Amino acid sequence: MLFSKYSTLRMYESSSFVPSSPHSHGETDHLRGPTVSMNWTDTNFHSHSDEDSIIAKQLYEEITVLCWVMTSPTNIDSKAKHVKATWGKRCNVLLFMSSEKNDDLPAIQLAVSEGRDMLWAKTKSAFKYVYNHYIDKADWFLKADDDTYVIVENLRHFLSEKNTTKPMYFGRRFKPYIKQGYMSGGAGYVLSKEALRRFVERAVNNPQGCRGDAGGAEDLEMGKCLEKVGVVAGDSRDSLGRETFHPFVPEHHLIPGILPKDMWYWSYNFYPAKQGPECCSDYAISFHYVSPNMMYVLEYLVYHLKPYGYSTLYKQLKNTKINSTVPKIASEKKT
Repeated sequence: MLFSKYSTLRMYESSSFVPSSPHSHGETDHLRGPTVSMNWTDTNFHSHSDEDSIIAKQLYEEITVLCWVMTSPTNIDSKAKHVKATWGKRCNVLLFMSSEKNDDLPAIQLAVSEGRDMLWAKTKSAFKYVYNHYIDKADWFLKADDDTYVIVENLRHFLSEKNTTKPMYFGRRFKPYIKQGYMSGGAGYVLSKEALRRFVERAVNNPQGCRGDAGGAEDLEMGKCLEKVGVVAGDSRDSLGRETFHPFVPEHHLIPGILPKDMWYWSYNFYPAKQGPECCSDYAISFHYVSPNMMYVLEYLVYHLKPYGYSTLYKQLKNTKINSTVPKIASEKKT
């Protein structure tokens, strides 16, 4: 593994943070990573020269995803630039939303203040900006935080059998407060084109549709708005009932006992939460509370590390002209 640029890390910091609230935000902002973005230079060497990414490339053309990332002026260098250097580059359109313009990243300036109490206002402004400037430039619209890591190819695979003209959205589904549940903000959630249209045209400026002030938990308020205009909260689990969007780092889902038995997480999940090998789909889409260092660790594990001699099965996807990767047991029912 070779890096084109790197610097000595101040310290190898990682996140062992366990949030005390489902709406925690910003508690890991102190975590730092490389002072410059890191890029692999071995893409065209050894095993990578034999890789066939034609399916991922075709999905990139057929399933267009706009990703907007919530960030802030203080997080541009410490977090946002590492999103751009890793998973963000695989989005069809990548936007960073902040309260200040930044030409280097770049980041878009929204007319909002920073702070946890302003996240709902920021989310509304960001989706309105996306609708006004990009509604015809993508099929699906993903919101993520600057400490979320997304495997965008798996997101496209998941969306390839969904219809963006239908009012729906997907993410890690929580259940309190709203009949159909709502999606965890940190794990990221993705709106169809019709869902975005309804949110902006029928809900966001309607006092009967959305909360009008800046307060409230961003993901919960989003769920309330979308339910009122008929946007369906979809099931994003795989064929074995394993989750694809994850509100924590992989370790916290994979290793039993890290998450306290009495924490909010167990009662918030719409579907029974699992730990251990059954926690997470082989085609996982996102993880949250990912430190800048862990961004690069995941980048290596997902896109570079591989066991020699294994290949992936393929089948025809319903709504595309191409084949894509699926588990052997994809036809089995969820449990």
